[in-house]
Amino acid sequence: MYELENVLRPYAWGSTTAIAELLGRPASGGPEAELWIGAHPDSPSTALTGAGTYDGGRLALDALIARDPEHHLGADSVAEFGPRLPFLLKVLAADHPLSLQVHPTLEQARAGFAREEAAGVDRGDATRNYKDDNHKPEMIFALTPFEALCGFRPATEAHAVFAHLAACFELAGLDLPPLLPQLLEDLAQPDEAAALRAAFERLIAGGEEVGAATDAVVAALVSGAPMAAHVAELTTVVNLNHDYPGDPGVLISLLLNRISLSPGEAVYLPAGNVHAYLRGLGIEVMASSDNVLRGGLTPKFIDVPELLKTISFEAAGVPALETETTMLDQELLRPPFREFQLQRVEVLPGAGPVPLAMAGAAVILVVSGSVYLDSPKGDLQLDRGGSAFVPASEAPVNVHPVAEATGPAVAFAVTTGMKA
Repeated sequence: MYELENVLRPYAWGSTTAIAELLGRPASGGPEAELWIGAHPDSPSTALTGAGTYDGGRLALDALIARDPEHHLGADSVAEFGPRLPFLLKVLAADHPLSLQVHPTLEQARAGFAREEAAGVDRGDATRNYKDDNHKPEMIFALTPFEALCGFRPATEAHAVFAHLAACFELAGLDLPPLLPQLLEDLAQPDEAAALRAAFERLIAGGEEVGAATDAVVAALVSGAPMAAHVAELTTVVNLNHDYPGDPGVLISLLLNRISLSPGEAVYLPAGNVHAYLRGLGIEVMASSDNVLRGGLTPKFIDVPELLKTISFEAAGVPALETETTMLDQELLRPPFREFQLQRVEVLPGAGPVPLAMAGAAVILVVSGSVYLDSPKGDLQLDRGGSAFVPASEAPVNVHPVAEATGPAVAFAVTTGMKA
């Protein structure tokens, strides 16, 4: 087992305090958006391999795994996912909305990456869509109240929201932006996927007309146009426009499910799901990829044709993830992806050990108290904020409370979604 040092991403939308407070360390003074725990080559964790080793006691986790993939990952994982850690764990802390985005399927990622590599597009180019050849299904587990946009709502519901918005203009005696009747016509089409696609395309490619309509909508709402219904959605429009004035994602948000997660609730996001995290602290787990196609709420490059090929225009409902409870009252979350599952581990003073769910390798992060990991090959103590990589060859691993514990300790562990 190897203790880890991890990379903190200081994106502007990040909280300045949430991750530091969770992990019990001083804040850096700047935004702290994502803590990456894993072996993605863009920001791999550093494994502390021990004093006196020829690598100086520190080695990037992807390099460590590359020395002996089957030892570190397990033969089954290597056979299915290749010689790389198939998942990435993040602590995500949003004080401002993230970009509206979608992730490709595995086939789309492989084809897109190969195409851009063959074309010689630099991997650091701002117009590059595919940073690697992997897909990025993901899940988010809320640690605080967590706000998000997630997937398309039914076209009839979106039509009702825009119809109510149009009625707000009429009741306030304001001129109706021409875009609103056009969107209502789009959303009235009998084929739901076609209706959602038409409305989305009108907004994402509408340019100045969309910006003008957004300005008019927000001006009407902040001037007191009645919001007797759909208050959360219309309030979100006003708030998004504050951060991204005139952006097409402001009105696109009305096509999407507006969700609020309580601590302990989770959703999973398959390929093609349009989403944006708005605010909150959570544990995010995904396949090890950084492939993101953006669709608004960002100053960054948006490749509209590629985006439209990637989106699923099905109104499939909010993909809530139910928590399973093990025999030892531990929480296990299994999204329908083979790359990962998440275990919430809670150990109590004086209680017996909790088996670490492992199907291949695992990573673990302690967010409260201290724990003691033991395996047939070694042991390791992790305190609050500590994290570790557990090779597949270490299994079985048990998580114990430390001897001097006076309260519960809580950790999150990720392993593959293959059956343990």
